[in-house]
Amino acid sequence: MQPLRSLLRIAPALALLTVAGLTAGCGSSGGSDSGNGGGSPRTDAAGSTLSGTIVVSAAASLTGTFDQIKADFTKANPGVTVTISYGGSDTLAAQINAGAPVDVFAAASDKTMALVVDGGNAASTATRFATNTLEIAVPKDNPAKIAALADLARSGVKLALCAPTVPCGAASAKVLAAANLTVTPVTQEQDVKSVLTKVQLGEVDAGLVYKTDVIAAGSTIKGIAFPEAAGAATNYPVVVCKQAPNAAVAKAFVDYVLSAAGQKVLAAAGFAAP
Repeated sequence: MQPLRSLLRIAPALALLTVAGLTAGCGSSGGSDSGNGGGSPRTDAAGSTLSGTIVVSAAASLTGTFDQIKADFTKANPGVTVTISYGGSDTLAAQINAGAPVDVFAAASDKTMALVVDGGNAASTATRFATNTLEIAVPKDNPAKIAALADLARSGVKLALCAPTVPCGAASAKVLAAANLTVTPVTQEQDVKSVLTKVQLGEVDAGLVYKTDVIAAGSTIKGIAFPEAAGAATNYPVVVCKQAPNAAVAKAFVDYVLSAAGQKVLAAAGFAAP
């Protein structure tokens, strides 16, 4: 009987280890899925038991769009709370790799997503959910009379760009290089919304931002499309973080972004399909 007693003594410890393994994984646990975010959340007779809080780290250019997706998602799942942190994709990736409790990461480039995936902090392969292209944003009265990409290289034009490490900065560098243009920005911002703000305040004559930012800004600025933008489209990938504290809800949120309803919100904001 001694071997049987020994097995009975270690069984609770083995059970605890199993639970810990299931909940380990970028965020908080509470979902019925394992830490890799796979599988379907457990449902009751009413159809769903999704509950708890998730934290989403999203590129600044998704502000507004993800706010709407959040509102729609939580309306469909009243037991869920979604907190979204917006910022430069490179900064958000660094935070996740440093251990920030994040459930979902939505980046504005494959390169910044790769930082999280290669760092071992993604639960699965990231999925592209949208694309975006650049436009020139100018103040409503367009004081520098900007009409084309080449005008940004004119002497005296005050230009705002995203920093080179930020996806919108990398896209800007790509289109300018392809057009063989050399520009001297007066400021390089850490996210695209900061570039847009410089234009709205009239602190610069022009800024390179995303088409979706121009649409969201409405009549506060003027957007100028340029053909070279097609050669530097920005991809938007999303993933459940490996350490997602609430993996089941995180997966459901990602699924919603990829769904017809989520894609409709993105299209309305000016994003193109991946």
